[in-house]
Amino acid sequence: MRALTHTLAVAEHLNFRHAANALGVTQSSVSARIKALEETLGIVLFERRHRGVRLTEAGRRFVAEVSAGIEQIDHAVRTAGAISDGTVGRLTIGLNGSIATGFLADLRQRYRAAHPAIEQSIIEGPSSHTLSMIRDGKLDVAFIINVSNVPDCHSRHLWSEALVIALPAAHPIATLESLAWADLATENFLVRQGGAGPQILEHIVRRVVEHGRSPRLHRRDVGRDTLMHMVAAGEGITLTHEAGSHMPFPGIVFRPIDDEKEHARFSAVWSPQNRSPALRNLLDLATHMSRMDGLTMQAQTMASSFSATTSGKRTTGGVRL
Repeated sequence: MRALTHTLAVAEHLNFRHAANALGVTQSSVSARIKALEETLGIVLFERRHRGVRLTEAGRRFVAEVSAGIEQIDHAVRTAGAISDGTVGRLTIGLNGSIATGFLADLRQRYRAAHPAIEQSIIEGPSSHTLSMIRDGKLDVAFIINVSNVPDCHSRHLWSEALVIALPAAHPIATLESLAWADLATENFLVRQGGAGPQILEHIVRRVVEHGRSPRLHRRDVGRDTLMHMVAAGEGITLTHEAGSHMPFPGIVFRPIDDEKEHARFSAVWSPQNRSPALRNLLDLATHMSRMDGLTMQAQTMASSFSATTSGKRTTGGVRL
């Protein structure tokens, strides 16, 4: 490589001394390396003249090819460096829920702004499928609902969302501002087979049985949008998480469940063998966002508590009445 670099310098300056000055080496070193290269190749690259050199025809072709090769090597080195820094590359992300709104949508947007050269490839599927792809190295990370202590994988809880009911706008109980599970236990529930469907189904069964009813469940192998259109058509109701309720669907209303104390807990899951810098940067950003959200919720809780303790009290001249 050093001999090739010297050759390119001489081809540029057409003078051994000038090339040596540009390289910061001695003229004799440049001359010796090029002579050795010519002997190795069995061709003459330069015609030596009194005031400099001139490329031979073979030399011109050789320099042109070497120059292109050096540029390719330089590009390869820079690309490899960018990948090792996590600034260039690709992330394959598995998920259960919507990416339209909420924590995950915000995470992807912020990550794209910070690392625009990282391609984000999205694959949606049930948890069992995405976990299998994690283990097979086909996914870098999956964001999964209500999962913890995954064998052979690392996991990190990042955010939680309230559970809400989606029901047709024409449904008799749609006029209520909030509902209870007692209002829902006799309803027909539609549940997806993919995505977070299995976890949603398990939760519905548990809550309905708690109210002494047999669950009326219909599993559908459809996407989330199609399921919502089925709900709007009056075929049943469904349980979803809060982020999904921020996307309006014609003919559907979303209602909170007063006696539902559990939240949908979302965690990142990845393989311990995955050393991708791009993945590390994504997890670092997600963890930072999770901590900031936690601090915000803490502040809101403290403010609510303070408001509750001071409500109904008034003071006159600094004396509490």
